[in-house]
Amino acid sequence: MEIEGVEGGRRDNNFIEKEDGKERQGTVWSATAHCITAVIGSGILALAWSVAQLGWIIGPISLLAFASITYYTSTLLADCYRCPDPITGSRNHTYMSAVKSYLGPKNVIACFIAQHTNLWGAMVSYTITSATSMRAIARSYCFHKHETTGCSASGNSFMIMFGAINILLSQFPNLEKITWLSVVAAVMSFGYSTISFCLCMAKWISHGGIRGSLMGIMSREDATLSSASKTWSTFQALGNIAFAFTYAEVLIEIQDTLRSPPSENVTMKKASLYGIGITTIFYIAIGCTGYAAFGDSVPGNILAGFYEPFWLVDVANVFIVVHLVGAYQVSIVFGSVMFKELLIKCYVS
Repeated sequence: MEIEGVEGGRRDNNFIEKEDGKERQGTVWSATAHCITAVIGSGILALAWSVAQLGWIIGPISLLAFASITYYTSTLLADCYRCPDPITGSRNHTYMSAVKSYLGPKNVIACFIAQHTNLWGAMVSYTITSATSMRAIARSYCFHKHETTGCSASGNSFMIMFGAINILLSQFPNLEKITWLSVVAAVMSFGYSTISFCLCMAKWISHGGIRGSLMGIMSREDATLSSASKTWSTFQALGNIAFAFTYAEVLIEIQDTLRSPPSENVTMKKASLYGIGITTIFYIAIGCTGYAAFGDSVPGNILAGFYEPFWLVDVANVFIVVHLVGAYQVSIVFGSVMFKELLIKCYVS
């Protein structure tokens, strides 16, 4: 049952909805921050390579197509937060609860495996990418201090460091307690995306003209590339773009942080529009400028194509690490919800 704070016929603006013993004080802006943190990840750095494989026609169209599909499915999923009515029905606190309410208990296990495989894969990617960025910073510092190319750094220590930081932050009880981290992570994502865009733009302007081809790798005349490898690279590029828009598996949990009125599905749809819209602008900007700057020789990680100014590249790598710490927390908070529910059921029984 929804409870409204009213004073003298007017709503109390300081009222915080509390239902099922849980405070919900999220807004469209906090949800947008969570959305950007969840969607924008290390995959943005590989989009220029993906556009290079698809070409100037299919590349941008694919980015817009996946953005549209992600937004459309997010609006459908937002209406599944309450059941059977999207406004007055009972709450589904997790993605699995929504699956059980609408598809039945038989589909819960299959969706559970799909959701958590995606989340765990993303967290592994976050760990590896963060360690790579930290190692790049260490090597850059070593090179400019000792002026030698023999600098090396082990990624294992950086993975352990990244894990220790996340273990510490995971002690916060729920997502509402780390909203500030999502805001910081969203700012960091804007930071390294802007730096990558500016570096690509500067390189593009320096040589003039637009590099690349209309059809991408399929139109390249290279004896070392077989038809099979070209096809594989094309599908890999599409997979990178699809992975870059990963969002559905955490939407319900983000929506569960929102206060009402207005109804949670209305607020969540606005947050999805803002978050996915901002994300798509950055994706297209970096993907297209990176391809225009490097052409077919664009690296898999766009920052790997720049060595100077080294301090700016290092700042971008620091931003990546901070952002992925936040993204990891968003994923691990949502991924642990189902295990908590199972443990509670086992303990009660």
